[in-house]
Amino acid sequence: MAVEFLPGNRLTLLRSGVEYFPALEAAIRAAQGEIFLEAYIYAGDATGRRITRALCEAASRGVAVHLLVDGFGSRDMPAEFSRALREAGARLLVYRPEIWRFRFRRDRLRRLHRKMAVADGRVAFVGGINIIDDMETPRQKPPRYDYAVKVEGPLVAPVREAAVRLWNRIAMARLEQGWRVSHPVPLHVGRAGSQRAALVVRDNLRHRRDIEEAYLAAIGSAREEVIIASAYFFPGRRFRRALVRAAARRVSVVLLLQGRVEYVLLHYASRALYGTLLEAGVEIYEYHRSFMHAKVAVIDGHWATVGSSNIDPFSLMLAREANVVIEDRRFAAELRGKLRADMERGARVVAKTRWFRQPLWRRIPNWIAYGLARFTMGMFGFGGRF
Repeated sequence: MAVEFLPGNRLTLLRSGVEYFPALEAAIRAAQGEIFLEAYIYAGDATGRRITRALCEAASRGVAVHLLVDGFGSRDMPAEFSRALREAGARLLVYRPEIWRFRFRRDRLRRLHRKMAVADGRVAFVGGINIIDDMETPRQKPPRYDYAVKVEGPLVAPVREAAVRLWNRIAMARLEQGWRVSHPVPLHVGRAGSQRAALVVRDNLRHRRDIEEAYLAAIGSAREEVIIASAYFFPGRRFRRALVRAAARRVSVVLLLQGRVEYVLLHYASRALYGTLLEAGVEIYEYHRSFMHAKVAVIDGHWATVGSSNIDPFSLMLAREANVVIEDRRFAAELRGKLRADMERGARVVAKTRWFRQPLWRRIPNWIAYGLARFTMGMFGFGGRF
């Protein structure tokens, strides 16, 4: 899979909701023709109310508002939000609604996990930030730590195309034929800057491995440094081998991972991989300052990615994801600087010598979790990749 880079973009890195939501809200309020917004989680908190109010106001002034949320992640979205949107004239669709909550099938895990927005074919947003208050982190220390990117320029066109394509597919599945958006002549968005970037998506049709392949190609060509920040990290064999081989080439390989326990099985299963990675020379930092939700990377100071995809089975093999891949030294330097600062201020290094001196009773939970995780992947037909 060759990543199709488009030149002439202006990309703005947004760190967490404090920077993202004002930019998103401003784009919604400035929209005159159409808005597409996709989210995995759409919470009933202050942020959810704020974005809902902006969408309702846009719909009331005649903007075609299309909101697509995931049926599992947004299962607790308040009915009052749906009612307000409907009354204002906005259109709301749910991706794979949760009908049977206790059903255990692989199809149930095929979720809409990407977080994208497009306004008027003029500005777009792609990243890992849901419609949820940064300070709402149950059992965890706030604020939530995440990234998104604001896109202006030619890359807006493929973002809009991806949003329209999925919206139409779900509208058809929900028998809302009148809600389908006709595909206009492809947008020719003018240059807004000088940055090269591409949209890379993962779906269950033609783009099943595109995000993973983009990572593997960049890691495979790395000569100096690989920095990956992933909230949920449980890569398959190919990904692990790529990191080990990069370290063997004397590339500095650095991982910034979640230090706080959210999902117990995944947390301990990922730690079972630490030994192999540390032995190979990979540096591992665990972020403890707050709740980490980031999914970004910088390689060799010129390649970067920001998006919704973690390095775990859910993101790489089941969910719909979207990442922006950027080839630009200025953008990469900004993201790298933030990641390095966050490592120094909010993370703890996993020391190799101390890790291997751990008593057996501390290692056993990791290997039990790893075995259970592999067993689960085998049940879903993905065991060979782990």
